[in-house]
Amino acid sequence: MKIVIDTNRIIAAFVKDGTTRKILLNKAFEFVTPDYTITEIDKHKEELQVKTGLDDSVFEVLLALIFENIKIIPFLDYTGFVGICKGKISDPDDIPVLATALATRAQGIWAHDPHFLEQKKIKIFTNKDMLELIEKGI
Repeated sequence: MKIVIDTNRIIAAFVKDGTTRKILLNKAFEFVTPDYTITEIDKHKEELQVKTGLDDSVFEVLLALIFENIKIIPFLDYTGFVGICKGKISDPDDIPVLATALATRAQGIWAHDPHFLEQKKIKIFTNKDMLELIEKGI
């Protein structure tokens, strides 16, 4: 099942070894995210390092481990859908995620950001929804 993962879910998996990380490491899902996610993570790197207490090398190793189960979709692959997504969602930072979902024909977006509920094109999954899918054997 192809699911676009929002940056905040990746950050949650990074900061805490909890439910989000467990879901992210589940091989039953094909997780994808726009390349813009890397830009957002880089923008918050110092803040994340303070929260986690990780130095540069450990930070990079953990980030690489988390991204082992996430395919990064380049801008050229979803750029044709950006215009369609403008006006469908109020947070401009969420447009690449929605555009990636449309471009990759994903079954949904895994996010807890309420902005995603403004649009009606793609199903939105929360952690609870993802856990239910795992229990059902997807």
